[in-house]
Amino acid sequence: MTIPSNVNNFGSNANFNKYGQEGISYYDSEMKDGEIGSRQFVTTVDVLADGELAGFPSAIDAGLTQGTNDYNVAALKDVFLNNTQVLQQSAPNTNPADSDFNFGTSIANRPAFIPRFGTASQTRIQGLNETERERAVGVTVTTSSPQTVTITDTSTEGIRVTLGFPSLQKIESDGNISGTRVDYKIEVKDQASTVIKQILPNFDGQTVNSAFLAKSSTGAFVTGKTTSPYFKDHIIFLPEDIENSDFPLTVTVTRTTADSSDSLLLNAFELTSITELVFDPTAFANTAVAALRFDAEIFRSVPQRMYRVRGRKVKIPHNATVRADGSLSFDGGFNGTLKTDKEYCNDPAWVLYDLLTESRAGFGDFVSEDQVDKYSFYNASVYNSELINNGQGGTSPRFSANIVLQQSTEAFTLLNQVASMMRANLYVVANKITLTQDRPTSSTYFFSYANVTEAGFVYTGASQRTRDTVINVKYFDNNVRQFDYVTVEDTALQAKYGIQIRNIEAIGCSDKAQARRMGLWHIYTQNQETETVTFTTDASAGTLIRPSQIITIQDPVRSNLRRSGRIKTATTTQITVDNVLDLPNSSQTGDKLLVILSDGSLEERTISSISSAVITVTSAFSSAPQTNAVWLLEKEVIETEDFRVLSVDEANNQYTITALFHNSNKYAFVEDGATITNPLITTLIQPKAAPTNLQGQENIIVLNNRAVSKLFITWQPVSGVTQYSVKYKFNGGNVITRITTSPEFEIFDSELGTYEFEVFSYNAVLEPSVTPAVLTFNAVGKTAPPANVQNLRIEPINEKLIRLRWDASTDVDVLHGGFCRIRFSQKTDGSGTFSSATDIDKLAGNSTDVIVPYVEGEYLVRFVDDLGNLSQSSASVVIDLPDAQPNLIAQTRREDTDSPKFQGTKSNVQFDAVTNSLNLIGAGNFDDITNLDLVASLDDFGGLSSTGTYDFGGAAGSTTLDLGGVFALDLKQHIFSTGFYPNDLFDSRTANIDTWTDFDGTNALDVNCELQVRFTQDDPSSGSPTYTAFQTFVNGLFKGRGFQFRALLSSNDPAQDIRVTELGYTASFQRRTEQSATAISSGSGIKNISFSHPFFVGTSALLGANSNLPSIGITAQNMASGDYFEVTNVTGSGFSVHFKNSSNASISRNFNFTAVGFGKGN
Repeated sequence: MTIPSNVNNFGSNANFNKYGQEGISYYDSEMKDGEIGSRQFVTTVDVLADGELAGFPSAIDAGLTQGTNDYNVAALKDVFLNNTQVLQQSAPNTNPADSDFNFGTSIANRPAFIPRFGTASQTRIQGLNETERERAVGVTVTTSSPQTVTITDTSTEGIRVTLGFPSLQKIESDGNISGTRVDYKIEVKDQASTVIKQILPNFDGQTVNSAFLAKSSTGAFVTGKTTSPYFKDHIIFLPEDIENSDFPLTVTVTRTTADSSDSLLLNAFELTSITELVFDPTAFANTAVAALRFDAEIFRSVPQRMYRVRGRKVKIPHNATVRADGSLSFDGGFNGTLKTDKEYCNDPAWVLYDLLTESRAGFGDFVSEDQVDKYSFYNASVYNSELINNGQGGTSPRFSANIVLQQSTEAFTLLNQVASMMRANLYVVANKITLTQDRPTSSTYFFSYANVTEAGFVYTGASQRTRDTVINVKYFDNNVRQFDYVTVEDTALQAKYGIQIRNIEAIGCSDKAQARRMGLWHIYTQNQETETVTFTTDASAGTLIRPSQIITIQDPVRSNLRRSGRIKTATTTQITVDNVLDLPNSSQTGDKLLVILSDGSLEERTISSISSAVITVTSAFSSAPQTNAVWLLEKEVIETEDFRVLSVDEANNQYTITALFHNSNKYAFVEDGATITNPLITTLIQPKAAPTNLQGQENIIVLNNRAVSKLFITWQPVSGVTQYSVKYKFNGGNVITRITTSPEFEIFDSELGTYEFEVFSYNAVLEPSVTPAVLTFNAVGKTAPPANVQNLRIEPINEKLIRLRWDASTDVDVLHGGFCRIRFSQKTDGSGTFSSATDIDKLAGNSTDVIVPYVEGEYLVRFVDDLGNLSQSSASVVIDLPDAQPNLIAQTRREDTDSPKFQGTKSNVQFDAVTNSLNLIGAGNFDDITNLDLVASLDDFGGLSSTGTYDFGGAAGSTTLDLGGVFALDLKQHIFSTGFYPNDLFDSRTANIDTWTDFDGTNALDVNCELQVRFTQDDPSSGSPTYTAFQTFVNGLFKGRGFQFRALLSSNDPAQDIRVTELGYTASFQRRTEQSATAISSGSGIKNISFSHPFFVGTSALLGANSNLPSIGITAQNMASGDYFEVTNVTGSGFSVHFKNSSNASISRNFNFTAVGFGKGN
């Protein structure tokens, strides 16, 4: 088997580790409960640690001694197979009952366990086979003849005894065959005939240890039935302390059940063979391992193993004591030495020290203990082991390291990972590896313009995108023995930066409280320690600065005040400064004076008075500051800033220092939930007044060819403010923050609802005003539905296509970004709805026509704005087509062929006998003429009427086309017209010259004539028929009984007129066929048939009454010789048929019919 090397296991009993190293397996034919069968056992050996392991917490806490049976049994509480504890937690640590185990039913088949703890002198684990030597015996064992075999080879460490049972059965008196039982015993004796191992049929006083160590065990019996040979093995492990002088050994098998003399009872057995076993001699020195042996019947595959351990022993300080939780307590001062004997602890400082200096499991071949600054590790350890509130009513150490290192990792990466568990870093200072930790520390130096180069201080901030507001911290939960997460979030930061999620892992952490503190720390550092400063100083200061030191900075550019300089003269209690600029005339309570002494140390004293350039302190400095040393004044109101040094780089005897903003309040924030307060460092941070006269206005505009609703917010500018923050939310939703440099703000695509605004003024350092200007604005947005489609009409193109036309939308949000939606319904009775129809087309909102199929049904059109709002009602046209057959022309009407011509009713229209045409009349009155000689045409005086109508009919013909019933009627217009200028003179044109479309007066294009129709389904002679409105048509299909026609003449230019010389229409019916779908029984008599839709057969006014009756075709079935039929009473709505035989008697026959005619009525 392969044992992994360099596996380091550090930490406490709160650390569960998974291993997958499989061991050997073999068959043991020891039977469960005496049943005849075989059992397979599997042995695994798992590496727990490289180096000495403290042990298993359950056994340690019980005060048990390693290597004892009781220790190994208690340790089973810390062994988990497939995440299930082997020995229940509530079980006694010694002599537990079978029911206390979660696996197995007895000592014969429950898991057995032997650990080794990684010492250099540890012994091997017995039972790992390496070689075996088998000797055949084949002698029957009887009660009077026990069989004995002698073992002389002193290298033998175990013995396998194989017994053979040729048959095992009992024939009952009734002929049935049943099983039986045979008891025996096996004894191993040394040369002095002392029993050193034995297996008995039953043993009531055995210990609860595994077969690895038991001197006596049970199972020397067989119960069952078999007619074929059966073999059973017993494996006996010799004592580890057996000596060569104890050899030769004897193995004796004795039958204790009486021999059978009955031919009906077969229970003889033989000693088949003896096998001498020699086990693997490997002891795995300096490697902690655990051997597990378990019954394969319990597990279908090798189970997952987990061990709860207290990890590697490490060196700890001479004055340290390990607490029960693995942390350290200290007594007295530290003298720089460590204890000689290693002990278990989970303090990450000493785990890291062990990795650095230990040769076998760490980097001790490259790093000696003399190269490590033990005092820096000790100081970190004191901070790590301090007991703090765990948030659950108790305390726990600040940092613990419970980690398994079992993968090859780059040294630098591994050391930094372990150091990060305690917020620390490793640096080389004065040729020693030094551990620096982010913990509460006082400032050790300060800088101002007095001791930096002219470049001053350069600040760099982090992007908002890198500032996390939700942290999910992964840690190992010992209660469930798997990884879990604790979530830490800051709602205030979320309001500012939004949800920024970061998943991190608390390496080596098994404490939820510690994981939570890590999350809080990450939130703080990501959102508060976001600013770095870089500056350059000389060697006098630069050589004193080390990474992780806290330094103080007084930047006059930031604070707007000079609070530092050089000392002119000094005593231990008084200094005279180099410049009194910005120096206050008197001190205030809490004002401090900081100076750098000759040894480079920083000392701080409370100021008692300030007089001109002289500053006096309340208590003396340890020595008088030197002339030209640096001083700094720190006031309670305007504070300095602290930074943690990140790096110090030297070039040409100048030192460039980079440091990160440091706030000492963060430790209380992380551990106690204290509020973070940042120092007030400048007078520039003075809140500005809030804006005034905050107002809002809403407009709909076209932007990039799209209609948008814009909400425009304005306010009165505040003096000295160049930036404002606008916060708003819509209908109580999330707050949105925007920055603007002008006193106005726009929201495009505003919606219906309530907007709440807060506008803050920013000062020079972008701090907002204390209070905002507030406005609540109820916006309308684009919520109104567009207007309905107007003047929808159809124009036939051919027999398959028609054009739908409508007026352009008047809504901006339809014309820009909206569309026209065309849907189609199969219904032809006008009952189609938009919701039940299907989509045909969707056009741009500025469309006014579309070509669609010429099919029967109803077209419905609605406008849709750019937000998806539909117009409230549909405009629709119904197309009800007759069957496609040759047309029957019912009437061709021409108003221009009457004599006299155009006898219909005229409104603003006149007949011109000279040109034989209709045209518009003038709008003026004769009485208004002041000079008749100046009037070129009396008919056109005063400019032409813009519209006029001519209604068909008059004396020459009826004003109404009556079909005698409701039918679908094809109409085709007949119009011939031309435009002209009746008075083509400048002075005769009354329209604005800018609107003229024809300057020369040669083409009159601004006139038109449309043929219109209205119709009714009522009897037009009833006295009160209901007509539709007039609608324009070119060619179309209309359903009605009565139709009236008129011409609409129009001119968009008062100087242009129109001549209509030909005017009329053609009305026709399409040929169609109607036939029965299935056979019809005539019955014994006259059978009356009604058509589904009446045919047009003519009226007295149109073609003559019954002049176009449909033709009827009869297809008769099951006719006999001499049978015949008569078709009578043919009308537009049906016919009669009478079947008779040769004797003219009525008969019943089946038939189908076909009717061919014109028109399709209701």
